[in-house]
Amino acid sequence: MKPLEGMDAFCKRAHYSDTDQRDDRFGRLFGTLPPAYTPKGTLEAIGRKGGPMDGGSGSDRTDSVPVGMVFFGQFLDHDITLDASTTFDSVVDNPGEIANVRTPQLDLDCIYGVGPEAQPYLFSQTGPFAGAKLLTGADNPNQAGERDNDLLRSPNGRAIIGDPRNDENRVISQIQLAIIRFHNHVCDVLHAEEGYEGAELYEHARQETTWHYQWGVVNDFLAVMCGKPLVNRILGCGRSHYCAQVPFIPIEFSVAAYRFGHSMIPMKVQVQKGKPALELFGTILGRGFDALTDPKGVVDWHELLFTPENRQVERAQKLDLTMAGDLLDLPFITNAESSLATRNLLRGNTFLLPGGEKVAAAIGCDQATIDKVVARIVSLGEGIGSYGIPLWLYILAEAEVIGREEENGSTKEGEGLGPVGATIVAETLIGLLELDDHSYLGSNRNWAPRPEWDTLGKLVTAAQP
Repeated sequence: MKPLEGMDAFCKRAHYSDTDQRDDRFGRLFGTLPPAYTPKGTLEAIGRKGGPMDGGSGSDRTDSVPVGMVFFGQFLDHDITLDASTTFDSVVDNPGEIANVRTPQLDLDCIYGVGPEAQPYLFSQTGPFAGAKLLTGADNPNQAGERDNDLLRSPNGRAIIGDPRNDENRVISQIQLAIIRFHNHVCDVLHAEEGYEGAELYEHARQETTWHYQWGVVNDFLAVMCGKPLVNRILGCGRSHYCAQVPFIPIEFSVAAYRFGHSMIPMKVQVQKGKPALELFGTILGRGFDALTDPKGVVDWHELLFTPENRQVERAQKLDLTMAGDLLDLPFITNAESSLATRNLLRGNTFLLPGGEKVAAAIGCDQATIDKVVARIVSLGEGIGSYGIPLWLYILAEAEVIGREEENGSTKEGEGLGPVGATIVAETLIGLLELDDHSYLGSNRNWAPRPEWDTLGKLVTAAQP
């Protein structure tokens, strides 16, 4: 007479409803699909250093994706998600119980915190820009290191910013700095053009900054990672799977699809023109949570993103089933699983993610396409595929063997996400914007950016010294 609690998660007829979905919680896109399962030992064998996913120090680069887009993807992730409670040794039956510490809006709260009234220490306090401009290291004459090209820091070296994760490596901290500088540049422009000051200037500058950033996410980041045809179909014909009433972060997005960028990270990155590439986890780029002390760590964004200077921009690694060898033995993890691939795979088990082949069928992929992707994954060996295909592996494999949809109707292998990954990523991010009354897609779909700020490359270099 009394139902067994917990069993319904494994029933093929189970359904996770979004009727009670909250915007400060995670949720599911495919709640009717049963979870896949792969034994821990199999996942560890696939993801180990020297295993089938180890790309070593290879340099198989894309033709069209600048490497800066991968790091921008990390910044974007920090703007919308933070799960601070789950572990690998538990089961997350109902993601609606897991708090998302960040707001699920693309509102740059990692830049602005909760605003100048609640966090005045982030903002200037003098002149017409009081409470409007954000502070950087250049505003702190007693700050150690290369303060003119660094974030604002406290005496112990910690960055004074809205999200501490945006100081975990030098490249992400330089993105944070670039967008702060862009906001301050917008303040200068609006003050000169409209005469705005103080709180009024802050509100107008925040909206301009945020909307240009959102425009770049849709028309630059999603276009290159998911393909322009898919993005245009979603904008023109609506979303088919992310159909919630409130904005939330689906676990199929956060635990699987949006982790595609891990395959595209190179082991070395050239951040300055004519200078040697630097180790991603070396002492210059890998050192986070401390002041910038080496001028070699200053990122020239003309080198990492497409800008009007038309530099020879470094490209990202191909999107496939391999990862840079350093990511399979992370040097900063010494007392836990150190392979990023294995961590991603274990997390899929924890969150009861459905199999990739089941999700592919649910979004309408034909069986021949699914079989092609599954065959590539099974070729990894180690018994993979016996219990369903881990969703993250499926998304990487379809990017490798199918690839990004192109405007001429073809697909380009390794250049971007295939149909499953692209659908989840694009529908989620566009959905977050369309469900936000303060975004440009949620409040003014006729808005257009200024031409001088209409790409991510232009945005992050607008105020670069």
